[in-house]
Amino acid sequence: MTDNNLDTTIDADATAQEGWPQTRESSMKIRYSADIVRYKTMTNSELRDTFVVDNLFQPDVVHLTYSDIDRGVIGSAVPVETSLSIPVFKDLASEYFAQRREVGIINIGGSGSIDVDGETYAMDHLDSLYIGRESQGVMFHSKDGANPAKFYFVSYPAHKRYPTTHVPKSKANMLHLGDNKTSNKRTIFQPIHPDILTTCQIVMGFTILDEGNVWNTFPPHTHKRRSEFYMYFGLEDDARVFHFMGEQDNMRPMILKEGEVALSPIWSMHCGAGTSAYTFVWSMGGENQTFDDMDHISPADVG
Repeated sequence: MTDNNLDTTIDADATAQEGWPQTRESSMKIRYSADIVRYKTMTNSELRDTFVVDNLFQPDVVHLTYSDIDRGVIGSAVPVETSLSIPVFKDLASEYFAQRREVGIINIGGSGSIDVDGETYAMDHLDSLYIGRESQGVMFHSKDGANPAKFYFVSYPAHKRYPTTHVPKSKANMLHLGDNKTSNKRTIFQPIHPDILTTCQIVMGFTILDEGNVWNTFPPHTHKRRSEFYMYFGLEDDARVFHFMGEQDNMRPMILKEGEVALSPIWSMHCGAGTSAYTFVWSMGGENQTFDDMDHISPADVG
């Protein structure tokens, strides 16, 4: 448990599916968010403890974080020496992980595959997979343990079952935005998006910044109808992203490195700048799935 009592950790249910490969260790952290008042007085360490997930992408380990922000679950699976499954946790009160949830997955590593309900989906670098509610037997595999797949996934509660759908990078919607003059030239890929497939609430994709560009999502914006999680990757060991959150007149920075996630509640603006170009996976859950539903903040009003 962290010093500010915003994190608790629970172990996997001992009744996890018998016969499935088990991870070396597994846990699910329960992450409680601070509100729009408390964040103003938090230290840098307290901001990280509350709004940053930093335990992902460990070999042969599945760690999950359950956030009270829209009840989203964030996790990763990196199968190196063995295939992996998502453990069962008592706090989800379900027989298997996706019993009442949908899952969005993006592979940021080497080639691999995912088994869902007896069908195998090949997952190359930056391929995506949507897994519908009530899907069982989800298993993660790497093609080569020396260059393992790195599966990043986000899950939200789902009210209806929609088909599991594989979306290769080449089939995602693409948007070219920004300019070199403003250091934010980037390409947005929208694989798990209403124009591609049907989901209950999750919208998920990734943004790649052109070399020499460092800003994402600037000017900043909010969307009170949806929360958002940002997972940054494609960074060198000594590179960092400065993720800005908060209100337009009280912006707070969080410094993130490779593979870390910034949690963005509905009241918080969000934008970021890196010490070099990078890629990030964005995922949203909430009341609507309209990608352009944003309340923009003028740079002149950011203080």
